[in-house]
Amino acid sequence: MGRRRYVARGVPGGYRIWDNKARRWWGDLYELCPDDLLDELNGARNYDKITVLLKRYRAMQR
Repeated sequence: MGRRRYVARGVPGGYRIWDNKARRWWGDLYELCPDDLLDELNGARNYDKITVLLKRYRAMQR
């Protein structure tokens, strides 16, 4: 199994997604670990599903 491109890292206040290939943060700060979003980013990369997951996690922050 290869190295995962996207990983969640704990930061003060929650979690952020780190992009190992681009070596920078990806997305927003999340209060809960976005496991299903990470699975989709590292797996099938279905952009419609990623968009739905992003909207769900943004709604959870409010």
